[in-house]
Amino acid sequence: MDFRYVGYSQDRKLVKGKVTASGEEAALDLLSYSGYNVLSLEKVTPFFNAEKLSSAFSTINPHDMVMFSRQLALLVEAGADIVSALELLRGGLTNRTLKKIVAEVVVDLRSGLRLSQALEKHPKAFSPLYSRTIVTSEETGNLERGLRIMADYIERQTAAAKKIRNALIYPIIVLVLAVIVIAVLVTFVMPAFIGLYASLGVELPTITKVLIAVVNFLLDYGLFLLAAIAVVILVGFAYSRTPAGRYQWDKLKLRLPKIGRITLVSELSRCCRTISLLYRAGVSVPDIMTLAISGASNRVVSRALTEVREEMLKGQGLARPMSRNAIFLPMMVQMASVGEGTGSLDITMDTVAQSYEMEADDRTNMLISMITPTMTIIMGGLVAFIALTVVTTMYSMMGAVV
Repeated sequence: MDFRYVGYSQDRKLVKGKVTASGEEAALDLLSYSGYNVLSLEKVTPFFNAEKLSSAFSTINPHDMVMFSRQLALLVEAGADIVSALELLRGGLTNRTLKKIVAEVVVDLRSGLRLSQALEKHPKAFSPLYSRTIVTSEETGNLERGLRIMADYIERQTAAAKKIRNALIYPIIVLVLAVIVIAVLVTFVMPAFIGLYASLGVELPTITKVLIAVVNFLLDYGLFLLAAIAVVILVGFAYSRTPAGRYQWDKLKLRLPKIGRITLVSELSRCCRTISLLYRAGVSVPDIMTLAISGASNRVVSRALTEVREEMLKGQGLARPMSRNAIFLPMMVQMASVGEGTGSLDITMDTVAQSYEMEADDRTNMLISMITPTMTIIMGGLVAFIALTVVTTMYSMMGAVV
């Protein structure tokens, strides 16, 4: 960032200008090294800040966060102080946003903040879960362990999301091709045949009349139909942005056939993984539940976790409040009870997370494997219907001519 300064040199001459530094303290140090006594220093805020605009739209690759966490753990374990380690890593970062964030973290550390406090200022890169894990690691004097735990967590979450994304590529391609083929048939092929049939004045079969009526409707009112669908989607999207709408939408996702079970076990596996991770790091159970609530993407699950936390603070424990809510599946409740009784909540919750992750993967793969043939059958059926209509009409025309 740029700073505008006014000061005087060693020979008492007034000087002013601009200096670029990572922070105000760094700018003062640079000017001091140059032999200037600073009278005033202010940050330059341009009308159009290309760097800030680029940062707002740029993203941080999870892979970069995994590598950063593992490398920082190695350097800390080797005995390097945290500032030197971050400075060394910053030089090798290729992501500009992450590089800028690390530079700001270094400035905060030099000003006296702890690492966890500096990381909390940058939720875009370091989630509340990440920051809270670092807090506990600092308190226990085992920072490298906390960094490795978060690296494993991010890597596992990224791998699961990538697997689902890759599995959906082929069905999406098939769906796009189906829409294109049907659009071409309806827009170009069928109107040509309709004009031919009309010019010959042949009595058409019922199936052909139905198809022509559908095609004419789409040609005449297709734009209005698309506009109506777009309005419904926009209204639904706007409503889903409200708290009530988001809750109802999340509730609907849990009730959908096939998809509902996948959504639920995915949410519960993430929750169990968070509990296991933080309990192993030494975080208190009430704080764990707070972070699990903030990490839940489904509002129904989030509300259920909030109720569990409230009951837990009243002395009800963890498993007992869970057993009163159908959102929490029996296996999770039983293993939570075992973990509470044996003091191994991290192990039992990790077991549940692995089980639910496997179930979510299996059900997702099964659903995706069903989507592709289903779309292929639907696409083939529509094309076959149109082809049958054309052939039937041609035979009718030939019979009329003969």
